Amino acid sequence: MKNLKNKLLLKGLLYDGIGMLSSAIPVVGPFLDLAWAPYAAKKMQEMYPSKKGKIASILVFIEEILPFTDIIPTFTLMWIYNFVWKKNQVEDIQYTEVIS
Repeated sequence: MKNLKNKLLLKGLLYDGIGMLSSAIPVVGPFLDLAWAPYAAKKMQEMYPSKKGKIASILVFIEEILPFTDIIPTFTLMWIYNFVWKKNQVEDIQYTEVIS
C-alpha cells in the first residue's frame, strides 16, 4: 500500500508540473488553462474520491482557471493534507483506480 501512496504523490507532482507549465507559455498559456482546469479537477476527484476530494477538485479547477495562480501545487498540497497532516493510511482513501 505504501507503493500506492508514492504513486499518488508522483502523480500529483506530475499534474502540478503540467499545470505550472502553462504559465511559462506567453499568450497561449491562459488558453491552455481552459482545457487543463476541467481535466485536473476530474483527476483530483479520481485520486481522492471522498467529500474532501470533491472540495479539492473544485479548488483545483478554480486555481487552474484563474490567472497567476498556477504556481500553487494543489495536488501536492492535497497529498500532504491526507498523508502528513491527517496521517491517513492508503486504506482510508476509497479510491477507484488511482494508477490509470
